[in-house]
Amino acid sequence: MATHSTRRAGGKRNGRAAGKWRSWETTEGVIRAPHRSMMRAMGMSDADIDAPFVGVASTHNEVTPCNAGIKPLVDEIKVGVRATGGSPFEFGTITVSDAISMGTEGMRGSLISREIIADSIETVCFAERYDGLVAAAGCDKSLPGAMMAMARLDIPSVFVYGGSILPGHWKGEDIQIQTVFEAVGQIQAGQIDEEELYGIEANACPGPGSCGGMFTANTMSSIGEALGLSLPGAASEPNVDQRKRASSRAAGAAVMNLLREGIYPRHILSREAFENAVTLVVAMGGSTNTALHLPAIAHEAGIDLTLDDIHAISMRTPLIADMKPGGKYVMFDLDRVGGVPLVSKRLLDAGLLHGDCMTVTGKTMAENLANVDPNPDENDVVRLVEDPLSESGGLVVLHGNLAPDGCVLKVAGHQFGARFSGPVKVFDQEEEVMAALQRREIEAGDVVVIRYEGPKGGPGMREMLAVTGALVGQGLGEKVYLITDGRFSGGSHGSIIGHVGPEAAVGGPIAAVQDGDTIEINLDDFELNLKVSDEEMQDRLSNWHPKPPPYTRGSLSKYIKLVGPASSGAVTG
Repeated sequence: MATHSTRRAGGKRNGRAAGKWRSWETTEGVIRAPHRSMMRAMGMSDADIDAPFVGVASTHNEVTPCNAGIKPLVDEIKVGVRATGGSPFEFGTITVSDAISMGTEGMRGSLISREIIADSIETVCFAERYDGLVAAAGCDKSLPGAMMAMARLDIPSVFVYGGSILPGHWKGEDIQIQTVFEAVGQIQAGQIDEEELYGIEANACPGPGSCGGMFTANTMSSIGEALGLSLPGAASEPNVDQRKRASSRAAGAAVMNLLREGIYPRHILSREAFENAVTLVVAMGGSTNTALHLPAIAHEAGIDLTLDDIHAISMRTPLIADMKPGGKYVMFDLDRVGGVPLVSKRLLDAGLLHGDCMTVTGKTMAENLANVDPNPDENDVVRLVEDPLSESGGLVVLHGNLAPDGCVLKVAGHQFGARFSGPVKVFDQEEEVMAALQRREIEAGDVVVIRYEGPKGGPGMREMLAVTGALVGQGLGEKVYLITDGRFSGGSHGSIIGHVGPEAAVGGPIAAVQDGDTIEINLDDFELNLKVSDEEMQDRLSNWHPKPPPYTRGSLSKYIKLVGPASSGAVTG
């Protein structure tokens, strides 16, 4: 798509409605009579046909509770578009449920779905010549997929988050899906019985909405706000809250204002906007999947965002939000005290955000936050910048002879020793580790390596919440280091290092690790090293041979051929 270096003025163009930049190609002149006839078959009037066309991408489905409540929001988006002079066109795209596919072969389809979502939204909007786009999404990959499409298309766009789930309750305590995964480890360790597990299972997820902690979905909804692609305050609204319907309706009106003003995603998605997004995430203890999805969105916007950039920003940003999985609170609690705008206002006042970045309101970040009270009575969920949970942010990046391209560790909510070294137990896929945990073969002090789970080797970088939940449940969360070229759920926490690159499938050093080796994690110098000589490493890698691809047909086969490294977002084009 062509980029727009200057804003296009509103008003008429050859009799066209303001904002009807591309759709006129399908509606004007005698040669488009067949096209208009097809539109009339959908109940469109002359006025509807003459109005700007807005694609409304819906990820509503019955695959996952994260997306099961999106249809009412899509209906409100369309009301907002119509009320402000546009013609909305709803169309669907896919999502998969990470939580339901977790720990199975099907989880290999998760990261792949991000590309399919981006490609499908792009394809429909490109083919139908839509003037603008509003996308509503809930589950983890549908959020970055939609934002990637917006950056790629560069037509006026607004992102709508489907909203978070409410907390569940069991025996007087708030619980959520992370609790259930960890309960699996507890029952394996004999700490609870099946009746207790059933009670937790039956009460953790009370209705529609995305997983409640600062896991990947809520991390990405916060990123949408920080980038300026979503309306202020919308990232934290629960799915079932009536405010979510109102903000969805407002998003429909907002895209029409962007069309009139000629404000495009690449006016919003500046280098500074991505720095704002990283700053917000590390200040909130967000998901390690940030290190995949933000570089991927930046790639589509023509901006190079590296792991080292993320690390540098984390080093200068305090952790101020006490959010699960490493902290105490869920998105419902953050929403109660002011949501993402409260976090952003405190960071802005401390000089940590770029306030002059444009947003989908047509105003700058600073203008959006001008009336936010930075000092509500509640300072427990979100701490003051002067009194942070830690002086640096929640994500760090390590390099070393085991990860020349880098790897990612989430430190939010954890007190790791500066150095850790231990004997290695190597596994070539996630299922082998789960079986070893069930046999209680993983012990305190071990370094567990799971390889051939990277973008190509998995394929698709399966998340490993089942494994990490079991480790925490067995009391090993900070007593064992888990290292992989795959990735982790936003709900995972503990001593876990992911995205090790280059991955094993392309002959990265992680392919050379052997049982009984020693790996050292050095958090003083942010290094991850296999304690063998350079000569030994080269000798092992010279004898390495690639495994045959696990899939030779269909979407997974295409993905293996096209996907790039995790360090640059695992993009396919």
